[in-house]
This record gives sequence, C-alpha cells and structure tokens, in this order.
Amino acid sequence: MEFALVAVAYLVLILAIVEFGILFWVNLTMQYAVREGARYAITGRSDLGPTRYQSIVAKMKDSSMGQWDAVAPVISITINNGTPQDYSNTGQYTTGMFGNAGDIVVFRVNCRWPLVTPLPKMLKIINPAGTFFPSDTYAFSVAATMRNEAFQ
Repeated sequence: MEFALVAVAYLVLILAIVEFGILFWVNLTMQYAVREGARYAITGRSDLGPTRYQSIVAKMKDSSMGQWDAVAPVISITINNGTPQDYSNTGQYTTGMFGNAGDIVVFRVNCRWPLVTPLPKMLKIINPAGTFFPSDTYAFSVAATMRNEAFQ
C-alpha cells in the first residue's frame, strides 16, 4: 500500500528529470545550430540553397540534429544594434538582410518545445500563476553574434 503512494511521486520525479534533461539537450543543440548558421552566414556564402537565406537556414537545419522542425523556429536578425527583423523559415530573402562586410549581425531563433510529461499541469496546481511553464510548451531563444567577413 505504501509503495503505491510513493511510486506515483517517484515516477513523476523520474519523468521530470528526463524531461529537464531533454530540455537542456534541445536548448544546447539549437544553440549549436544557430552558431553554425551564423558562422556560415558571415562568410557571405550561399551554396546550400537557391538564396542566401535558404542556405543559412539549411545550415542551421543540418546542424540541429533533427530538432529544427520540432521547435517551430522563428528567426530574428539584428544588424549593428538596429531594430530586429523577424523572419520565418519560408525562404523569404531581402537584399542586405544579413548586412554588409564588417557589420555586426545577431542571429536569434525563438523556439517552442512541446512538453511530454504532466509536469506543467502539476506545477499549475502548486503555483496557479504558472510562471515557470505557462503552457504545455517550453519557450526559449538562442542567439549568436558575429561580425561579417569581407565578402568576395
């Protein structure tokens, strides 16, 4: 009888530990993917797709270990501390979108990871304001800042 009471709490704790491990892994994986995309972008290359934008997205997607589509990424690009411009991964591209040679470019990707465990619902019972997980997704953003090289 006692085991039945303790087993539920123990199982939820184990699942929460696994869920947090997955969250950290996805966050680090996406950070790596954005950094690789930024490193590719600062060279001015566009050999992975029909446009430079699609090439950079392809580089990030290839570096994300299959997590790119799962996190529903929204790309934001800031040039020389200007106003961030949001882009989706639909392949839209504008001239000067990634700045000119010598410009400082910030690549930020906002992500949403769907949670599997009932942890958010349990935390809402404990904390009705729901400040830690306001929904059944984990929202995070990753960024990389680099200076463009001299384009050839």
